[in-house]
Amino acid sequence: MRFTGKLYRALNPVFARDPMSGRGAELYGGRFNPKGMPALYTSLSIMTALREANQVGNLQPTTLVSYDADIVPVFDSRDEVALKAQDMDAMAIADPTWRDQMQATGEARSQVFARRLAASGYQGLLVRSFAPGATHDDLNLVLWNWGDVLPSRLSLIDDEHRLLR
Repeated sequence: MRFTGKLYRALNPVFARDPMSGRGAELYGGRFNPKGMPALYTSLSIMTALREANQVGNLQPTTLVSYDADIVPVFDSRDEVALKAQDMDAMAIADPTWRDQMQATGEARSQVFARRLAASGYQGLLVRSFAPGATHDDLNLVLWNWGDVLPSRLSLIDDEHRLLR
């Protein structure tokens, strides 16, 4: 599938000056990227981005950014037939033990899945949010490749250059 439209990301203000970086995910790993693999975790709505960034405890200081995106191809994890063809299923994607798997074996099943997708040419993964309070309509787009041109064009919206001040 192709994704075109707005994406949102809620950042810790410490990292707000580099909203195009996937460095944190690269250093620590995420549900859909093993350590060493950069990733940019974005959301299709502002509220989903806020839920994703504030999953533990009270709302913390957060910098919200938005992007214009044109990304192709994107793997749509809502497609059960496509998931099965990739030897994956919705339960494995949602598995809350991914961090334990990563610690025990070095890579969680969802990370192996993401690495395989990226190696086969997918720029990102459309996946529902698993943040507390999220519904089936809350979606994230995890990007493994992004830049200034297709197939993974991502442009930060900062017309007034507020992040550079």
